[in-house]
Amino acid sequence: MFGRRSGASAVEATPSALPAPKAQVAIPAYDDNAGESKTRRVERPVPAKENVKSEDYFRTKSMIFGALIEAIDLAQLSRLDAESAREEIRDIVSEIIGLKNIVLSIAEQEELLDDICNDVLGYGPLEPLLARDDIADIMVNGANRAFIEVGGKIQLTNVRFRDNQQLMNICQRIVSQVGRRVDESSPICDARLPDGSRVNIIAPPLAIDGPVLTIRKFKKDKLTLDQLVTFGAISPEGAKILQIIGRVRCNVVISGGTGSGKTTLLNCLTRYIDEDERIITCEDAAELQLQQSHVVRLETRPPNMEGSGQVTMRDLVKNCLRMRPERIIVGEVRGPEAFDLLQAMNTGHDGSMGTLHANSPREALARIESMITMGGFSLPSRTLREMIVGSIDVIVQATRLRDGSRRITHITEVMGLEGDVVITQDLFVYDVLGEDANGKLIGRHRSTGIGRPRFWERARYYGEEKALAAALDASSDGAGLS
Repeated sequence: MFGRRSGASAVEATPSALPAPKAQVAIPAYDDNAGESKTRRVERPVPAKENVKSEDYFRTKSMIFGALIEAIDLAQLSRLDAESAREEIRDIVSEIIGLKNIVLSIAEQEELLDDICNDVLGYGPLEPLLARDDIADIMVNGANRAFIEVGGKIQLTNVRFRDNQQLMNICQRIVSQVGRRVDESSPICDARLPDGSRVNIIAPPLAIDGPVLTIRKFKKDKLTLDQLVTFGAISPEGAKILQIIGRVRCNVVISGGTGSGKTTLLNCLTRYIDEDERIITCEDAAELQLQQSHVVRLETRPPNMEGSGQVTMRDLVKNCLRMRPERIIVGEVRGPEAFDLLQAMNTGHDGSMGTLHANSPREALARIESMITMGGFSLPSRTLREMIVGSIDVIVQATRLRDGSRRITHITEVMGLEGDVVITQDLFVYDVLGEDANGKLIGRHRSTGIGRPRFWERARYYGEEKALAAALDASSDGAGLS
C-alpha cells in the first residue's frame, strides 16, 4: 500500500513491548438512560451519538494506534488527499485488528476505525462535535470534560481524550495551521479552524487542570437577516431597517455580550454592501465571512519566540487607511484601535463597521471613550465625545436572554452632543412581556415612533426613504411578537 512502510507488515512493525490484547474487547453500546442517575442534573450528558467508552476500549485503541504509526509511512501518507489517506489508514488498521485476533463487531470496528482516522488526520474526539451544525460552542476543560452549547444552553457531553497530552497535540495541530504556536512559553493563543470557527487555547501552567480549548463554531450555511427573522431575533420591519442602514453607508457599531451574536449580525449586515466596494477587514482571528468579491482580509500576529514581530489591531487599522478602502470592518474593537477606527469613520470611509462588548448602547459609547483614554490619548472628554458623535451613526445592540435566545434589542441613533452629554435616540427596541409555560421568554419588537431618523437624508440620497418610512410605520403598530 502507498502509505505503508516498504517491506514491513503491520505485525512486523508492532513493538513487542505492547501488551497482548484480550481475546475479546467489549465496547459497550451507548444507553440513553445510562449515567443520568450518576450525573448531577446541571451536568446532564447530552444524548448524542458518542459512545461511553471503557478503559478497555482506550487500551485497545492505543495499542492499535502504536502499531499503525510503526507500520505507516507518514511522508508518503501526507502526499495523499484526505479521502485516500483515510482509506489507506482504514485498510491498515483493519489488517492489524485481524492479525492480532481482536474480536469486534462490525459496528465496534467501524467506530474504532473512525476514531483512529480522526486522531491521525483530524481533531480526534472533537470531530463528531465539529460535524454537528446545531452546536454553537465547544468547551473542553482538560482531557475528561467537554461541554457544548446547543440552543443557548450549556450541556455536558460524553467526549473525552486519552490524556492531556493528546488534547495538547490537537491544540498544537489547530494553531500550527495558522502559523501560531501554543506551549509553556506561549500558553495563550487565538486561532481559527479552516471553516472560520474561532479558537481560543490556554495551556498549562496557566490552566491548572490541563489545556482548555474553546471553539466558537460557525454554521456551514451563512445566516441571513431573513433567517434571523425566522428565529425571532428581529422582526421583518427591524430587519428591513438594518438592510437600509447597511446599504446607505451608515457607520455602525454592533454591541453585545459574549455569545450574543455580534459577529453573526455583522456578517448579515455586510451582505448589503455593494459588490463594487473595496472592503478591508481587520481581525484578531479571521472569522468574518463576507460574500463580496473585493475583500481584503487582515489578521493580527502575536510576538515570536524572541518577543518581536507583533502586529497589533491598531497597526492593521492604521495601515489599511493606506490601502484605499471604501469600508473598514473591525472584527472586534478592544483597545486603542478605537481611536483609529473613529478617525477612519469621519474622514471619508462611510459605512465602516465594528463590534465591541457592552450591555447597552449607552455603555458602548462609554466603552469607546474609555478604550481611547486607556490607549494613552490625553484628549479632553468633550473632544472625544465630539469625535464619537461625528463618527458613529447607529449602534445595534444584540443580547442573549436568560432562556438562551438571542435578540436584537436596540437599534439606536447617535444624535449629537448637548453640553458634554452624547444624545441618542432609540429607533427600534425589544420589550420582554413575560414567559410561556416552557420558560421561553415572550417579547415584542417595536418602533419607538420616530418619524424621521437622523440618517433620513442619507436614505433619500440612496433612494431608500420610502422603504425606511414604511418599515418604521409598520413596526410601530404593535406587531412583532416573538
